[in-house]
Amino acid sequence: MTSARRSLCATVLSVEAITLGLTTPVMITLADVPVGTALAIGLGLAAACLVIAGLLRAEWAYWLGHAVQVAAVGLGFVVPLMFVLGPIFALLWATAYGVGRKIERERAEAYEAYDAGQPPPD
Repeated sequence: MTSARRSLCATVLSVEAITLGLTTPVMITLADVPVGTALAIGLGLAAACLVIAGLLRAEWAYWLGHAVQVAAVGLGFVVPLMFVLGPIFALLWATAYGVGRKIERERAEAYEAYDAGQPPPD
């Protein structure tokens, strides 16, 4: 069975990867960041999101996801719009993490009740 938390968090990271990748041309054209630096930051963060999304089977990978959220907000110092988009993605990440944990906990309780032959908890 797939983990609800992993699925939700991986979805947020995948969409965030697109947004972070698109900050690269913005850094080059509007923020006058050197091309190499912009590629390393923008595409590096986008690639990190995708790699972390694949690593979410491990509990420690969620901490990397938290770090990416901090980096996305911090990118606002270079691309001011990221001061808006970064917190939005951080909120989506926190929601996906929290709701995913709740679903997993309730699913475990329902399976435990089923195995015990009792009706599932409300």
